[in-house]
Amino acid sequence: MTDTRQNSTTSTDLPSDAQAAQSQKPHKESLLGNLLLNIVIPTLILTKLSGDDWLGTKWAIVVALSFPVIYGLRDLKRSGKVNFFSALGVISILLTGGMSLLELEAKYIAIKEAAIPGLLGIATIASLRTRWPLVRTLIYNERILDTAKIARALETRGNTGLFERTLQHASWMIAGSFFVSSALNYLLAEVLLKSPPGTEAFNEELGKMTALSFPVIALPATIILMLVLVFLFRRIGKLTGLKLEEIMVQQ
Repeated sequence: MTDTRQNSTTSTDLPSDAQAAQSQKPHKESLLGNLLLNIVIPTLILTKLSGDDWLGTKWAIVVALSFPVIYGLRDLKRSGKVNFFSALGVISILLTGGMSLLELEAKYIAIKEAAIPGLLGIATIASLRTRWPLVRTLIYNERILDTAKIARALETRGNTGLFERTLQHASWMIAGSFFVSSALNYLLAEVLLKSPPGTEAFNEELGKMTALSFPVIALPATIILMLVLVFLFRRIGKLTGLKLEEIMVQQ
C-alpha cells in the first residue's frame, strides 16, 4: 500500500516538473520592441529634440543612445551570460555617443562604423583555424540543430570530412555578409554625416543614419545569412540523409 501511494505521489509530481521546465523557456524578444528602442525612438529624439528649445545637441545624443544601451544591457542581464554580439553592440553605441560628444570629425564615426563588422568578418575567417569556428556559434549549434544526431549520421555515411568543408564554405559566406555590412556602414556614414559635430544638423544626420541602418545594412546582411542557412541545411540533408524536421531542435 505504501509503495502504491508513493508511486501515485511521484506521478502527480511530474506535471509540475514539466510546468517548471516550460516556465524556464528562454524569453522571446519582441521585434516591435527591438525596433522601437534601437531605431525608432533614438531617431525621433535625434531628429526632433536636438534643438536648443528641447534637449540640445549633447543631451539629445545622451538620451537617444541610452535606449539601445539599456536594451542591450537588459538583454545581457536576462540571458545570464555575456553574449559577444550583444556586448559588441553596446560598445559600438557607446563609441558612437562618445565620438559625437567629443565632437570628433564625422570620418572617425564612419571608420568606426566600418571597423566593427569588418573585424567580425576577419574574426570569422580567423576562427576557422581554431577549435571554435564562429559558424558553430552563429548557426551550427545545439540551440538550433540536433548536432549529435547530425554527427552520428555523418559518421555512418563517412561524410564528416565533406561536412567540415561545408562549414568552411558557410564561414566564408558569413564573413562576406560582415564585409558587405562594413562597406555599407562606411558609405552610409560618409553620405549622411556632412555637418560639423556638436550641431543640431549633425544630430539630425546621425538620426537619419540610425533610421536607415536597418533597411540599408541589417536587411542585406540578414538576407545573406538566410541564404547561408539554406545552403547549410541543404548540405546537411544531402550528407546525412535526414530531413529538415529531423535535424531541427524542437522548440
